[in-house]
Amino acid sequence: MKPIIVLGIDLAASTKRPTGICRMKGFRASTRVAFSDEEILATAAPDVQLVAIDAPLSLPRGRCCLRSDCECFKKAHFRKCDIEVRSMGIRIFPLTIGPMRALTERGIRLKAEFEKRGFAVIETYPGGAQDIWGMPRHKDPAGLKRSLKKFGVTGDIAEPSISLDELDAITCALVAQCHIHGKSLATGDPDEGQLILPRPGKKLKR
Repeated sequence: MKPIIVLGIDLAASTKRPTGICRMKGFRASTRVAFSDEEILATAAPDVQLVAIDAPLSLPRGRCCLRSDCECFKKAHFRKCDIEVRSMGIRIFPLTIGPMRALTERGIRLKAEFEKRGFAVIETYPGGAQDIWGMPRHKDPAGLKRSLKKFGVTGDIAEPSISLDELDAITCALVAQCHIHGKSLATGDPDEGQLILPRPGKKLKR
């Protein structure tokens, strides 16, 4: 069977900050950073079967936008998927606060553009995936890198200069592989937006 190719994106809220990108073929990771939306979109070649983005890709039910001067701002600050992830003991911020608003707006915009270009897109959260897999988060980059190698990741993971953004992008790509192989957990409501995480106790095989 041919290895599955996915794209993991650790999205930055601003184009001035680096976005981590991981193209993963099987367990082999090719990573880089990008800044503009067009740079990010250009990393998805036609052979990519799934794009996994670390950013909220939908709004809570009843909201039309994230503007604080809109009447809808008084409505829910969490989606069902956010509440379910928080109930698992995984910390997740409301998408209506500070920089999360810009990240959400950019994520929704990029999802729409990827889908317009024919790519399937899922939302994920690398911190949550790392918690489920028992990996240290990016506060311990050396430990996270070791854990990803132990998981089976090869390729650019071996580069000494690999960034935290790229390590989180690798984690996003692993979640995409889990999803394709039927080993993911879809939290939330499909009509409102789902957040995809690895299914606890289910591991990918090389």
